[in-house]
Amino acid sequence: MTAPTIDLNADAGESFGRWTLGDDEALFRHITTANIACGYHAGDPATMRSSLIRVREAGIAAGAHPGYPDLLGFGRRALPATDSDVVDYILYQVGALAGLAAAEDVPLTHVKPHGALMGRICRSPELAATVARALQPVLPGVPLMFAPSEAMRAVAAAGLPVIPENAADLDFDQDGINIVEPVPRAKDPEAIADRALDMARGTVRTVGGTVIPMPVRSVCVHGDRPNAVAIAAAVRRRLESAGFLLRAPEQAL
Repeated sequence: MTAPTIDLNADAGESFGRWTLGDDEALFRHITTANIACGYHAGDPATMRSSLIRVREAGIAAGAHPGYPDLLGFGRRALPATDSDVVDYILYQVGALAGLAAAEDVPLTHVKPHGALMGRICRSPELAATVARALQPVLPGVPLMFAPSEAMRAVAAAGLPVIPENAADLDFDQDGINIVEPVPRAKDPEAIADRALDMARGTVRTVGGTVIPMPVRSVCVHGDRPNAVAIAAAVRRRLESAGFLLRAPEQAL
C-alpha cells in the first residue's frame, strides 16, 4: 500500500538588512517547501538570494511569498488597494524572486500570498482567479497555493493550477480561513502537531468548536514564530509516525 503524502511548508526569508528573523537554516531541516518573502512585507534582494541558496542546499522546494507593501506591519494589516493594485503587487514581487531564482538555478514551484493579502484573496473568488491567471505568463504552469475556500474552487474551476494549503499554527474561523496573529507567540509544538495531523487527514476544528473539512495537500508553520523550529520538528515527527510521506507537491490541482 502506497503511503499518503503531505507537504510541510514554512514562510522564510523574512529577515531585512541587518535585522534577522527566524532560523531558516535549522527550519529547512524539517520542512519540504519554503515560501520566500519577496521584499514587500519582509526580505530584501540579498536575503532573497541567500534564502534560495539555502533552499538549494537543503534539497527542498521554493516558492514566492508576496505580501502587501507593509514592512512596518509585516504584511499582516489589511491595506486599501484595488484588485488591480493587488495583481501588480504580486507580479512585481514574483518577478523579482524569479530573476534571483533563475540566477541560482532554483525553480519556483508555487506562489503563496502572505498574511492579510492571503485573507483578501481567500475571500474573493474573482480576485483569486485573476491573480492565478496573471501569474501564468510570468511562470507558466505555476500554481497559486492558498486555503481551501470558494476562491480556491473558483481558481480550479477556471482550469488554473492551485495547491490547497493552510497553517497548522494558526486558529481557524468558521469559513476555514486562518485568523492572523499581529505578533506571533510561542505555542505548544505537540498541540500544533495534533492539528497538523487532523489537517493531513482532511479536517480541522474552528475557534467555535466545529469540525469542518480541510482538504489540504500542504500544511504550513510560520518561520517567524519564536519556537518555529521546535514546532516544525514536532509536526514532521507526528505526520511521519502516522504513516505520511513528507514531500513537496509533484503537481497542482
